[in-house]
Amino acid sequence: MATDKRTTFGIIGLGYVGLPLGVEAAKAGIHVLGFDVKESVVEGVNAGRSHIQDVESEDVAALRKQGLLEATTDMARLTECDVVSICVPTPLSKTRDPDVSFILAASQAVAAGLRPGQLVILESTTYPGTTREILLPTLEEGGLRVGKDFHLCFSPERVDPGNPTWTTKNTPKVVGGITAECTQAGARFLERFLDTIVPVSSAEAAELTKILENTFRAVNIGLVNETALISERLGVDVWEVIDAAATKPFGFMKFTPGPGLGGHCIPVDPHYLSWKMRTLNYKTRFIELASEINAEMPIFVADKVRDALNKNRKSVNGSRVLVLGVAYKRDIDDVRESPALDVIRLLEADGAHVSYHDPYVPRVLEDGTELASVELTAAALGDADAVVILTDHTAFDYDWIVDHARVLIDARHAVPRAGREVGTGWVVKS
Repeated sequence: MATDKRTTFGIIGLGYVGLPLGVEAAKAGIHVLGFDVKESVVEGVNAGRSHIQDVESEDVAALRKQGLLEATTDMARLTECDVVSICVPTPLSKTRDPDVSFILAASQAVAAGLRPGQLVILESTTYPGTTREILLPTLEEGGLRVGKDFHLCFSPERVDPGNPTWTTKNTPKVVGGITAECTQAGARFLERFLDTIVPVSSAEAAELTKILENTFRAVNIGLVNETALISERLGVDVWEVIDAAATKPFGFMKFTPGPGLGGHCIPVDPHYLSWKMRTLNYKTRFIELASEINAEMPIFVADKVRDALNKNRKSVNGSRVLVLGVAYKRDIDDVRESPALDVIRLLEADGAHVSYHDPYVPRVLEDGTELASVELTAAALGDADAVVILTDHTAFDYDWIVDHARVLIDARHAVPRAGREVGTGWVVKS
């Protein structure tokens, strides 16, 4: 592998992971060649535009001008790359089995032009064993041998969209190789443009590290969501309880309840491990239970809307419901696995006329139908039979929303406690 500034870094997949990674490498003077199957993405990058919220178009344009960043759909150009990072999607099938077809296609493209000295890094989140069981055999089909002719590592992405503090550059980067030499090669390259590298003993250790991180969050969110259901039955304000518990300086980490899990990682990643362990005749009980609880939260929120309407002698059928926020978390434009879409789907199934406003998501495709964000006005709030806060964007003026909504359900605890008129739970006004 080349070790000077002439290194060409190929990145397959220019999405939420690949483009930020490429920009950081290019800022360090490494020539980055990005690959994507979408012509619009490639054309945008080559024109100096970013399609990722966390990457400024000014940075892309500057790097293009310096000749450090380019994009292509031509996978044959992988032969130009000294290092290749695979950052493709790893979705779940309808039966919650891992879909590694994108990884397999990427590995086959790399294998077609694999040459001695190349370093290949898989970044896509997947189950332990993927790097060794899928990538390695594919890459060795041409006769080159890992650890001798080329290096192969797994280094999980740790992207947190919308986080201004922890970015691709300063978030510690775990890397584990098929051999010790592979790990060393991966660490040497990544430390050229990332602040902190954390080597581990194997690709499997790195793969399980990523799954543990997101399973930890999924299980703890499941715990706090169940606590919310318990608190509701006890007539206790769950957020008051959580805030009080968070004053303990040791042994407690604050998680908060909400309408469900969203994003590509937390709702999906634990199921990679569940699937893998089923092949080894082991049931991941914590993961399954947490998933079950978290999946029930959109139903719980829809029930809260139904209860609030009932108090006003209205049925869900025929009611106008305005949803505030459809992104899976605040201040981003990502709707992947967003629980807000599940809540909308449930309310529409009961006959509600649902509209939404989200300053970050102008349009969204829901069950084959495109919905457009409506303007947030006092009239829109007042005309709605119920308003539901599903994403707590900081751009929302919550006091103003409370003043103009007739019925308000807050699934994110965005409205200050002092602004609540009804009870101690999820309904602010009814």
